[in-house]
Amino acid sequence: MREFYPTGKALQLLLALWIGVLIAFFTLRWDMVYLLLPILWLFFIAVAFFKPRLDVEIKRILPHDRILEGEAVEVRLTVKSNERIPSLKLVDSTPEELEVIEGKNEFLLSLKKDEVRELSYKIRVRRGVHEFNWIYLSYQDPFGFFKRGKVVELYDELIGVPLIEDVITPYSTKGTKITVGPLPSPRIGEGVEFHAIREYQPGDPFKIINWKATAKMGKIMSNEYESERKVDVVIIVDAGYLGGRVIDYSVRAAASLMLDCLKNGTSFGLLLSESVPLWARVDYGKRHFFRCVDILSTARPDKNNLIAYQVEHLIRTRFPANAQIIYISPLVSEESRKALEMIYHYGYKIIVISPDPYSAIEPRSKEEELAVKMLDLKRKAYLRKLSAYALIIDWDTKKPLRSAIAEVIKL
Repeated sequence: MREFYPTGKALQLLLALWIGVLIAFFTLRWDMVYLLLPILWLFFIAVAFFKPRLDVEIKRILPHDRILEGEAVEVRLTVKSNERIPSLKLVDSTPEELEVIEGKNEFLLSLKKDEVRELSYKIRVRRGVHEFNWIYLSYQDPFGFFKRGKVVELYDELIGVPLIEDVITPYSTKGTKITVGPLPSPRIGEGVEFHAIREYQPGDPFKIINWKATAKMGKIMSNEYESERKVDVVIIVDAGYLGGRVIDYSVRAAASLMLDCLKNGTSFGLLLSESVPLWARVDYGKRHFFRCVDILSTARPDKNNLIAYQVEHLIRTRFPANAQIIYISPLVSEESRKALEMIYHYGYKIIVISPDPYSAIEPRSKEEELAVKMLDLKRKAYLRKLSAYALIIDWDTKKPLRSAIAEVIKL
């Protein structure tokens, strides 16, 4: 806490007093000093009777720690004063990226001892992690001679989570075949679908012994079955495109697909491929879902020339075998296309959700319109070429993602 310090007005008056004393000294008019006494008396009153310690208790109340982006939220402040403060200015450290839409985050109030006041203002939440770090208090005496400032450390965190849409999850089993819901996994074990005959191993249950094969081979043989469970899903979000709001659409698509996985009880993992990648291992449950949503909330456009390397490294070390890959990328950079080819060559089944970065552009001239059309044609040519590696859903972001997926499923 800073001590009292003089304002510009006080410094000017002190300078005038000093000049008055000098004039009285050089002119030998000591009666002029009496004219300065009222000002000195005001200084004395300001220091002796209007010098609070700014002893207040403050609480900041947010409705939730996670709020959907775009929603309006009321921030409430509860202030209790342990002393009388005639004029207190309070400024909340609202993050710059949050828009104040109602009221202000600055307040001027007068408090009596033990008085409690409630203050509030409304903000519009944007996607991301937003930190409220402090509240600044300042006081100025009634004469405007002295000030005091104090920073109250008060930390709160608000996470703006992406909008989530109810979608159809485009899982794929072979080539471009699309199914909805649980998929069989080629994990060997007890199940209902016959896989092969193998030699008996200690610990095998007797019910899977194949007695006909045993008599024919002269040694004990067992049946092997393909266990049926829901596939592991890995969602890859390419954050390397810097233009427009592509990253927002990509993040919303990833969150929507993760929610669908959560509803179906499907295990899923997430790779947010920025210059420094963020990886959430394959898991299931609400806690895992919220952890992945928090990762997506931090996503920012970040030119990334290493996505292919990142994907290859995780394929070798982290990706489950036979997982279903959902790759979300506009596919406008060579590096992002190379990453797709690499996933394919490792034998994974891939669905690409490609938000069209040019669909939301409103050209302001014929030249811009022609340039956008040329870029869009170039991108669509790449998509046709890459369709050999994966089923590609070309998403016009002006339409809901569910509609874009449904159009492909109808094909």
